[in-house]
Amino acid sequence: MVKSTQEVKNNFIYAQSRYHGKFRPEYLAFNANLQEFANKVGYISALETAGKLSPEEAYKQICALWKQLKHSKKQLGIGNQGQF
Repeated sequence: MVKSTQEVKNNFIYAQSRYHGKFRPEYLAFNANLQEFANKVGYISALETAGKLSPEEAYKQICALWKQLKHSKKQLGIGNQGQF
């Protein structure tokens, strides 16, 4: 199977590592969300370092991403009974 140029670019830009923890569907979903959070924080940090975003704007964006991650953890029911 030949991958399109767009697929190759997306795999490079939005790379995800395999999950090696205890398998549960909610853990796998949270891991994907956590990796997306980490990638986006990396981009925001790079933009702030390059002077493309103000520190305040970078902070606001990272806070918003953090709230989304916390919400996903709550929605998946992770950590409610000492699971996480």
